[in-house]
Amino acid sequence: MANSAIPFSEFHPSRRALTLGAALTGAGTLLTAVGATVVVVALATAGRSWLNSWDTPPSELAARQFRRAQMAAQAGRSAWLSDLN
Repeated sequence: MANSAIPFSEFHPSRRALTLGAALTGAGTLLTAVGATVVVVALATAGRSWLNSWDTPPSELAARQFRRAQMAAQAGRSAWLSDLN
């Protein structure tokens, strides 16, 4: 049975290819980060202008819904208590 293992000392990758691959990986990562930043800024700008175009601010809409929920809860509690008597 022959030994088919290759000694590690014979492993010689091309330094030029490794350097080029690392540089391309770094450049690609940087380009991806820049692209993601552009997308986030574009979405934030569009979202802000969309919200500014609303007649009623979101905080006021949320306050209205909260008051409605409070009134509904109170009505349900009153109905529940009136059925118990």
